[in-house]
Amino acid sequence: MPELPEVETVRRGIAPHVTGQTVTQVIVRQPRLRWLVPEDLATMWPGQTIQRVDRRAKYLLLRNEVGTAIFHLGMTGRLRILSADAPAGKHDHVDVLLANGQCLRFNDSRRFGAVLWTAEPPEQHSLLQMLGLEPFDATFSGAWLHQRAQGRALAVKPFIMNHHIVVGVGNIYASEALFAAGISPLRPAGQVTLAEYERLTEAIREILGEAIRQGGTTLRDFVGGDGEPGYFRQQLCVYDRYRLPCRACGALIDRCRLGQRSTYYCPHCQR
Repeated sequence: MPELPEVETVRRGIAPHVTGQTVTQVIVRQPRLRWLVPEDLATMWPGQTIQRVDRRAKYLLLRNEVGTAIFHLGMTGRLRILSADAPAGKHDHVDVLLANGQCLRFNDSRRFGAVLWTAEPPEQHSLLQMLGLEPFDATFSGAWLHQRAQGRALAVKPFIMNHHIVVGVGNIYASEALFAAGISPLRPAGQVTLAEYERLTEAIREILGEAIRQGGTTLRDFVGGDGEPGYFRQQLCVYDRYRLPCRACGALIDRCRLGQRSTYYCPHCQR
């Protein structure tokens, strides 16, 4: 499933092609995605100019003079920039045709993604209004996490993956950040010290930032807006490396289940 770095990679890939462009037509071939594509999308969006492309958590926001299109990639969704006359494939569900002769095409083989529309500020949308801090927000800090962890017996890994606390720290990046900070994912969140949370927030920022620079992490079929895979997988220290030697100490990477997710860690480096 695409996480924050992958979604940010897509945003950066499509933004130069669609910003400032007027939408001429919207073609909806399959409205039955995770949520139904709004029936009026094809009438509300054409004629409007896309002013900018933002990201909030794992949602892409294509803002117009009036209204915002909200995209979510789900598990297998892709957004590609193609020629407007490019033939559609089996899983090409929505086309957004632009005045420059290009097409923003949404493809989703498993149909867990979404294409929505809101006339209100998107921050007020029900899917976005309860989201936590962005990890690159200046407010996100070790002290902020430490305060919210007080008294919590929940393990620290699912704690930092809670999108009501902080967005975008998915399974891969949570495992990698905890390794970088030297914190066991099994530790109760309330027992992690302030100093450790300060290391953890810095690790989260550094790892997410590097993953964005590398174009994301391709584990299955993720590609960016330009069709290229992400290369951060080559730098993974613990995730998906069960029984392989730790890159820091040589101990074998272990694995457990936390919150229905496979969790990878070094039992020697992480305490």
